[in-house]
Amino acid sequence: MPVLPGAEPYRHEGGEISVLLCHGFTGSPQSLRPWAEYLAARGLTVSLPLLPGHGTRWEDLQLTGWQDWYAEVDRELRALRERSTHLFVAGLSMGGALALRLAAKHGDAVDGVVVVNPANKVHGLAAHALPVARHLVRTTKGIASDIAKEGSDEVGYDRVPLHAAHSLRNFFRRVDGELPQVTQPLLLLHSTQDHVVPPADSARVLSRVSSTDVTEIVLEQSYHVATLDHDAERIFAESHAFMSRLAPSLGKEGTAVGG
Repeated sequence: MPVLPGAEPYRHEGGEISVLLCHGFTGSPQSLRPWAEYLAARGLTVSLPLLPGHGTRWEDLQLTGWQDWYAEVDRELRALRERSTHLFVAGLSMGGALALRLAAKHGDAVDGVVVVNPANKVHGLAAHALPVARHLVRTTKGIASDIAKEGSDEVGYDRVPLHAAHSLRNFFRRVDGELPQVTQPLLLLHSTQDHVVPPADSARVLSRVSSTDVTEIVLEQSYHVATLDHDAERIFAESHAFMSRLAPSLGKEGTAVGG
C-alpha cells in the first residue's frame, strides 16, 4: 500500500547524540517532521519511524495493535543505542506514551524524555463500550488536524478503526502501570486547549513518574498537534535546550560530538 505524501519515515545520520521521535495514533511522521529537521540541523542523529498501519489508509490500521506500534519504536531505539553516547526519546500524543514506555523499559540507556500532549487514557463513555462496539461498528470519526494555526494540516486518517482504538486503550492502561519506572529527566509540554487529549492526561503522567528532574511547559496558543501549531518553534527550542543540558557536548559549535 503506498504511503500518503508527507507521511514517509524520516532518518538523519548526525553525531553520537540521538533522538527517537514517535508520532501519534492515526497520524504520521509528517506531524513531527519539522521538529525532526530542526534537531537534525543542530547535529543530532534523528529517527522518526512510520508506525505499522499508519500513513496509508485506516483499513491497514484496523489490522494492527499496540504491540506492533511499540515493537517498531523499540527496534529503532535498539539500533540507535549501538551508535549513540546519549539517547533521547520524544513523542506526541500516543507517541508520548510510546516514549514513556521506552524510558520505563530501557532505563539508563535513555538519557531523557520529551512528551507533547501525552495521551494516557481513552476518554468518554464510549471507551467502556469499545470491547463490544468494535465488533459491531468498524470506525468512528477521525481525530486528525486539531490545530489552531490557519492553513496547517496534519496527514492522518479521517476515521478511527475501533479494533485499533480498543488496543490503544489496553496500551494506555499498561503504560499507566509502568509510569513509576520512568526515572529519567522529563520535559512535558501541553496545550491549554486540546480537543483530543485533555490536560488531565498530562497531570496524570506528572503525578505517576518517578523522575525528579521534571520541567512542565504550558502551550497557550496551540491545540493538540502543537508540533504543527503556533507553539511549534518553542517546542523545538525547549527540547533542544533540554537535550543540550543533559548532553553538554551537543551545544558546542552547534553540532553533536562526531557530527
